Amino acid sequence: MENPWDQKEMPFTEHLRELRMRLLVSIATVGAIAVVLFIPSKDVITWMTRTYFAGIQLHAFGPADVIFAEFKFSIIGGIVVGLPMLLYQLWMFVVPAIHPHTRRMVYGYIVPSILLALAGLAFAHFLVIPRVVHALLAITNAVATPTFGVGPTINFVLILLGVFAIIFQMPIVLIGLARLGIVSSKSLRQYRRHAFFGFFIVGGIAAPDGNPMTMALIALPMYALYEISIWLIFVLERSWHARNRTAT
Repeated sequence: MENPWDQKEMPFTEHLRELRMRLLVSIATVGAIAVVLFIPSKDVITWMTRTYFAGIQLHAFGPADVIFAEFKFSIIGGIVVGLPMLLYQLWMFVVPAIHPHTRRMVYGYIVPSILLALAGLAFAHFLVIPRVVHALLAITNAVATPTFGVGPTINFVLILLGVFAIIFQMPIVLIGLARLGIVSSKSLRQYRRHAFFGFFIVGGIAAPDGNPMTMALIALPMYALYEISIWLIFVLERSWHARNRTAT
């Protein structure tokens, strides 16, 4: 019987050649975007400083600190902006080995994933970073005069933005695992306490400043998204079961 999948039967060397080609395309994409973003990087860093650290003047503790900060912003921006192309190259490399049913499921999650990433960035921008910076400045001003280096400060902001863009992908990940039968709403409810404890561990690792408030602002949204995912999966499971009964 003919295999209904459109898998590509290629020797190992062909797979390596294709992998190399897709890696080169991905690197070239990130590099090109980074070059473009390097032009406004100075203005963006100034905007970040004015937005999150109003009244604070950043300092360069070495002659190359500013240029390194601009390079880092450009490269990270290149990865973020070029993420659709990176994911596309990864997907095109693995898609021949994936069942068509699973492919359709993945395609359906693309738009929600992008929207959740934007929601995570907005959450960090409007709620998390201002409050964390305000708390840290209050602690610092009580004992010292704040003198912030441009490199660590930009790292702090970029890490928080990236962390929350990833954190807000949790519903997509859990729903996808549930659709594949790896988890269920019942099993997720059983591990609520373990998840709550694990989220605070992750918060402690991911917090760029080690501050308990930052840890809580990372862990609590993760747990809230976990609970939301449980209820979404519970509702979706009914439609999945009904669809499976209809198909049989």
